[in-house]
Amino acid sequence: MLNRLTRWLQAPPEAKASRAQAAVAFYVAGRAVWTPRDYAPLAREGFQKNAIVHRAVRLVAEAAASLPLVLTSEERELTTHPLLALLARPNAREGGQRFFESVYGHLMVSGNAYVEAVAVEGAPQELHALRPDRMRVVPGADGWPSADEYAVGAQTMRFAQGGEAVPPILHLTLFHPADDHYGLSPMEAAAAALDIHNAAGAWNKELLDNAARPSGALVVGGTTLTDAQFDRLKGGLETNYQGAGNAGRPLLREGGLDWKPLSLSPKDMDFVEAKAAAAREIALAFGVPPLLLGMPGDNTHANYAEANRAFYRQTVIPLVKRTAEALAHWLAPAYREALALEPDLDAVEALADERECLWRRVAAATFLTDDEKREAVGYGRKSGGAV
Repeated sequence: MLNRLTRWLQAPPEAKASRAQAAVAFYVAGRAVWTPRDYAPLAREGFQKNAIVHRAVRLVAEAAASLPLVLTSEERELTTHPLLALLARPNAREGGQRFFESVYGHLMVSGNAYVEAVAVEGAPQELHALRPDRMRVVPGADGWPSADEYAVGAQTMRFAQGGEAVPPILHLTLFHPADDHYGLSPMEAAAAALDIHNAAGAWNKELLDNAARPSGALVVGGTTLTDAQFDRLKGGLETNYQGAGNAGRPLLREGGLDWKPLSLSPKDMDFVEAKAAAAREIALAFGVPPLLLGMPGDNTHANYAEANRAFYRQTVIPLVKRTAEALAHWLAPAYREALALEPDLDAVEALADERECLWRRVAAATFLTDDEKREAVGYGRKSGGAV
């Protein structure tokens, strides 16, 4: 008992850690956790083969990448800084906008985005967006990610997450309620609507290939065809009468065969509404107003402007804010100062009307001083030296 008491008194103080995370460590047992979704089918069936998904992903990624970022330190805006230069030219192959398009595109398709920092003497010199399907998180004994592994073919590179001011990998995720390490893709949430939309398109294509109707039925009167006769008849029909190139071609009948043409009613053939409903669900998952994707609706200038404003307010700006916050938190220790990144909302053309109304109301407020008016519209005080 005395020995136990001595060891307890001499034990080092416990490190700060989440109490709940120990349960996660027990669950994963220190092994690599693979993402439960398959990136390749989502990318192929969604982004590469579905026009709605393709446009929604590009719309979000391009709008978010084009939004400028403002760097501040202790509430003072910095116009020149190594971090700004790094974000403007992340690597030798890409400019800032193309780099951010890749990051936001990966987030939309996979729910995850990985950024590698190439540092020289502790200072990041390059940033690279890595494909999510080649990355996996390796949790440590405490449940927190201890490393990331990047695999291409038979080669695997391990990035340890610790011991450096700037970890080599930044893992960005969208919220996932049932996964501790990986994010949830909007495309996965819209998978059912995506399948319906693709299936409706494929069905319409098959109908067009068959003259937009079933070819019909051959009724045999008074006799039964042998297997050989049935196969010969079916093969002849498929070869000579099926397909868009044979649409309207007259059918030559033999013996007691009677041709019964079949057709679909306009209601049965109406896949337009089914595709439109599926497309709206896809747009909803990505946070893109259907009007911006060219879907039928109230296509007026006022509605389009309102949809564009809602798109930025509800989708683009929150995405850019959380990404900029993660980048600043990740890279700031390399520069040994408190840095913050946030989107420059004054550069958003869709919000120009809101900004004009705000400035007009503030300018008309006679009870505010000039410095208070500047702070109300997002600028610092003149006396504080802010530009």
